[in-house]
Amino acid sequence: MSAMRVDAKVVMLGKESVGKTSLVERYVHHRFLVGPYQNTIGAAFVAKPIQVGEKVITLGIWDTAGSERYEAMSRIYYRGARAALVCYDMTDSSSFQRARFWVKELQNCEEHCKIYLCGTKSDVIEGDRSQRQIDHHDAQDFADEIGALHFETSSKTGNNVGDCYEYKLLNIKSLPGFSAEETGVDLGQKKDSYFYSCCHNN
Repeated sequence: MSAMRVDAKVVMLGKESVGKTSLVERYVHHRFLVGPYQNTIGAAFVAKPIQVGEKVITLGIWDTAGSERYEAMSRIYYRGARAALVCYDMTDSSSFQRARFWVKELQNCEEHCKIYLCGTKSDVIEGDRSQRQIDHHDAQDFADEIGALHFETSSKTGNNVGDCYEYKLLNIKSLPGFSAEETGVDLGQKKDSYFYSCCHNN
């Protein structure tokens, strides 16, 4: 039986060390890697095929570098994205300002891209409330202002991580330019994702 295949590009944006790669690892591989990650250089790519009824939606997730010196390169990766997860670290006020920068970039350059605002490291906040530097209501007000859904997540515990991506599936299908094509291969049989690094420092 053939399945209808739908490809959707999703981009991860935010300051370095906010936890973008951890979010991808938790969602795609259901794991949290202990210890510091090496910084992404350029972007890393992971594809996640998901069976939805008779359709297979393949999320092509681009995990971009957070360092400002790779800013121009990040613009290449968010072109044509159906959705963007703009991340900030709830324990780092400067990361929220950087999130605002990426939101403005997307609004100016990718008007059809659905934006999701994602606070990371909620487990740290739960362990010590004094660590919170971004007030929940301030972040929510900003999300309301830009018409974005707002999530507070923890890659360590998995809290809200799945919701971030599943909401994308619901909204991607209604975005302008959404396309689907018939394929003779039942992609629903493919359970594993594959990982590819582009200019990624492993």
